[in-house]
Parts: sequence; C-alpha cells; structure tokens
Amino acid sequence: MAYDFLGLVNEVNKRVNEVVLTTSNFATVKGFYAHAQDAVNASIRDINQHEYNWPFNHVEQEDTLSADVSRYPFPYDTKLVNFNTFRIKEDSSLGNSTQKLGIITYEEYLESYVEQEYNSTARQGVPRLVAHGPALEYIVTPEPDKAYSLVYEYYRVPVDLELHDDVPTIPERFKHIIVDGAMHYAYLFRGNTQDALVAKEKFEEGIKNMRSTLINRTYYVSSSMITRSTTGASSGFVRLST
Repeated sequence: MAYDFLGLVNEVNKRVNEVVLTTSNFATVKGFYAHAQDAVNASIRDINQHEYNWPFNHVEQEDTLSADVSRYPFPYDTKLVNFNTFRIKEDSSLGNSTQKLGIITYEEYLESYVEQEYNSTARQGVPRLVAHGPALEYIVTPEPDKAYSLVYEYYRVPVDLELHDDVPTIPERFKHIIVDGAMHYAYLFRGNTQDALVAKEKFEEGIKNMRSTLINRTYYVSSSMITRSTTGASSGFVRLST
C-alpha cells in the first residue's frame, strides 16, 4: 500500500479484519473507520512528542529582514529553535558577507540595545547579535538598514493528516511504528485492553529504536598522537559517544 494517510488507515483496518477504504469514501466514513483515522494521527502526534529534535522535523528557515525593523515572528509551526544557527546570508548586491550571529539574552538586549526600536538615529547595519524575544519572536541588533537575508534552523510541529494522500513527515521505514501506535488506540476503541497494552509496548519499543537510529550519534575523530607498540601501529581513531 502507498505510504500516505489512506494506506496507514487501511493497515489498521486489515489488522482488525475490516474492509479497506478507498479514495472515494475515505473522507465520509464514520464509526470505527473515522476512529482509525484519528488513531493514526494520535500515533504520529505521540511519536513527535517524544523528541524535540527528530531530524525529519528539521527546517531551514530564510527570512528577508526589513530596514528599521528589529523583531520578527517565528513560523506558526515552530517547536524548537536552534539559536546557534542564526546567520546573515551573503549578498553581493547588498555588499555583505555571510556572518554568524552571536546570542544575547532578552535582558541584555533591553539593557544595551533596545534604543534602536525608538530612536531613528540609532546605529543601523548588518545584524551581529540575536535575542529570543518573549512573544515567540527573535530580535536582531544592530537594526537592519537593508533587506538582508537571515537564515536559521528550527524543528517544527507537523500538522495532522487530513486528505487521503497526505504523507507523514516520519520516514516510510518507520511506518510499522505508526501502525503499532494506531493499533493501541484501535484496540482501546473496541474494548480490547490486553491487545491494546501489547500494541503500546511494541509502539514504545519502536520509538526507542527510532531514537537510537536517528538521535543518538557516535562521532569519530582522528588523533595525532603517536604511540609505540610491539604488535603494530595504532589505528589513530578515538570514538566519542554522546
């Protein structure tokens, strides 16, 4: 089956011996079929809530700054912003090079730089610093004097699936984990508590495997240390685990 909303719901239907849905009746179903749709979305939400930084929810955002404007809102689907990634993008037409922004607190901004929002004679130019504002926003200083391009990275909160051909952000190789989570809710709907618990255990184990595969990383770095050995040369690699 295709990896989309319809395909995931039909995986649930097949496991409980229900007739599979089609593109023509998917939007109008009721009863258990409607619950199966809700169960798939609930499973996907559970997966996304287990980690702030699933790589499949990573987004690179590019904003065009405006002259004389200091504050800019985050996208509506923002979950977690990586402030270490803020940078001004090179633009030869504006005469600026790529520059990573330093981070200051909102209190530091108010103490030393907030005058730029009220004083038209305050220094303007290419932003060098960024602060996290209190209203789901970021603030740059100096205040821009041109339409510079600012790039940063964040993790989003995906929206629920609605149409039959909507595709989850979760990679297809983890489809079985979505289905296991949906089965937990499907069995609860039918009052099958024992099977619901078994499905939940499989679901949680699957999320652990996802985390191990996608979040936990092992890095290798080359060592310049020279060692003496009677059995042979050193490999020159040191493993750092996080």
